[in-house]
Amino acid sequence: MVSAKKRGKLSKAERERLQKEEEERRQQEEEEARLQAEKEEQERLERERKEQEELQRLELKDQERRENELSELRHLLEENQTALTKWKTEASEKAKWERSMRCDGSPDPAVQQDINAYISLWREDPEVNITPVLKECVLALQLIEELEDLLRDVREPAEGQRYQEALLSLQELIHSKHRLTTEEILKRASDNCDIETGNMHTVVKDDNITLCLWANLNKNPRFKGFQFEQAGLGFELPKHLAVSDIAIRILHTNYDHLSPLARLAHLRGQTPSHRSPSNITTTIEEDSDPSDPVEPVIDSCDSIQVVDLLQYTPLGGVFYWDVFRLPPQAKQVNGWEMRQLLDTGLQVFPYPTEQSQSLASGSDELEDSGALTCPPVGVAVTLPDSVLFLEPPHVARWDTAGKQWRTDGISDISYEAEEAKISFKMDSFHAFVLMQETYANLPFQGWELRPLGQDSALFVVNAALLDLSITIQGDRCMLRSEQETGPSHLLGKWMSGPALRRAMVNAGFNVFVDEYTDKYVSSCGKEPLTEHAAYEQMALLSSSHAFSWSQWNAKCGAEHLVMQVCEHHGPGPVPRALRSVYLLGAQRSQKLKMEEKSEAFSPELHPGTEFHSTLLHMLQDDMSPEGKARTRKSCYLFVDTVQSLLCATRPLTYS
Repeated sequence: MVSAKKRGKLSKAERERLQKEEEERRQQEEEEARLQAEKEEQERLERERKEQEELQRLELKDQERRENELSELRHLLEENQTALTKWKTEASEKAKWERSMRCDGSPDPAVQQDINAYISLWREDPEVNITPVLKECVLALQLIEELEDLLRDVREPAEGQRYQEALLSLQELIHSKHRLTTEEILKRASDNCDIETGNMHTVVKDDNITLCLWANLNKNPRFKGFQFEQAGLGFELPKHLAVSDIAIRILHTNYDHLSPLARLAHLRGQTPSHRSPSNITTTIEEDSDPSDPVEPVIDSCDSIQVVDLLQYTPLGGVFYWDVFRLPPQAKQVNGWEMRQLLDTGLQVFPYPTEQSQSLASGSDELEDSGALTCPPVGVAVTLPDSVLFLEPPHVARWDTAGKQWRTDGISDISYEAEEAKISFKMDSFHAFVLMQETYANLPFQGWELRPLGQDSALFVVNAALLDLSITIQGDRCMLRSEQETGPSHLLGKWMSGPALRRAMVNAGFNVFVDEYTDKYVSSCGKEPLTEHAAYEQMALLSSSHAFSWSQWNAKCGAEHLVMQVCEHHGPGPVPRALRSVYLLGAQRSQKLKMEEKSEAFSPELHPGTEFHSTLLHMLQDDMSPEGKARTRKSCYLFVDTVQSLLCATRPLTYS
């Protein structure tokens, strides 16, 4: 037993030998690992050296052809711009000629003598019957639109002043005629009395206005309110008014002549540090005096809540809500019709009364004696079907003295989404508007521009509150929306790019940006010149290539742009697998090795590709003959329409 155990133990010499062998093996492995690491490091350095040499070669190659590529792009852009300028000049001259040769009796607003003569004759026209007056208002509104077009393109200040004065006079006349026709109808209220209610009510409607009139002939103290069913408008009156000799008018105009006046007042009252809107047209409010001076608006009281017309946009026109003294009604005496004639015209019925206003001004509480004496008046409105409200609308009332929209003095707002109806109360009778946040659809959640054929493309915007697409065919555009409902006058209609943008903004489909957007919307903050150059080249390539949103655009810095690009010729959707990621900068463009679904951003160049000074030449490296032919044949009108749309939405910054 003992001898066996002794034999199982290693001697000291054996242990030392084994330890020595283990140490030699470890040293050998370390040496092999060191040699392998040195080899790998040498290979890495050699690879990096070659990559650096290749990179330098590509950069040198890019530098050598940079001037030629930029010159070629510049020549192509200038060629298109020259053709576009020529086309616009010829189109303008043709339009002027056709306008001067029209024989429909309407004046040419560009000719001062013609428009002044028309205004003078219409002002002196004694016609007050509603049908012919509204017909003449249609012509006046058409002339106003023409004047607005002229103002957008005006070059000489004196010429612009003439157009603006004519526009102001026409707006004043339209509102004056509305009041005269209202007075004429109310003079004969007793002749059109409703047997059931004992009061007069009527609705007059055309494509531009809806006039709702109610005359209080019965003076029933139990009267609460009235609903103009066919107009989707209604009102509620307190007892004090229910027994008064009054008439209620709700005049809904599909156009807005008040908001530009508020913008003008803001512009005149601003300091250099304040913002100022552009493209302002002078207008006049309903029943106001055009000679009244416009004073700057200073919000010095917390109770005055002035609407920021940069942050909010009125939609659906203006609702003029008035209470008038009922004109004297005719009486039958011995077969004769006797009528008291007044030279004061239609008079406003004061509400709240001066006494109640005095009481109310002495208290900070809303429910004081003045408010109880003259409680708020209520109104209900069915949202106009000409606009799309993406969220519950805001309500603002017109402040005639301050030339501004305000939200104070409005209470008990109730919105019924299913019925598209809003009701509220106001401390008095005011013109009011329904508003939506101007930039509610920004920033975008995604976007895509893809070709549908030669000089045809589809621009898809996944906005914050809606998805829409704009089909571009030549210089015409057509809007489509994923919304179940929408303005029928806009969706599916072909129109020019500028006309479509104006119509979309007016209808609540605002996906466009301006110089104030950054103050209200977060963005990627891209370098403007690089971004503009990208839109120019995207437009040139839009008949052959598809461009779309990339998540990496927000993570590559302000000096670079990232988008997904691929050549695409069919009208169908672009397969995701075919899209590649491209990096654009002020100096060069490149295709990236990374994919859209990569875990991190990397500016590494895609193997087998080169640097180019422009996106156009970058894509031409792999472009098919058909793609090159489509790009070469792109019409300058189509290219300009696409570029204008991209510049108006700026998807590379606001998505």
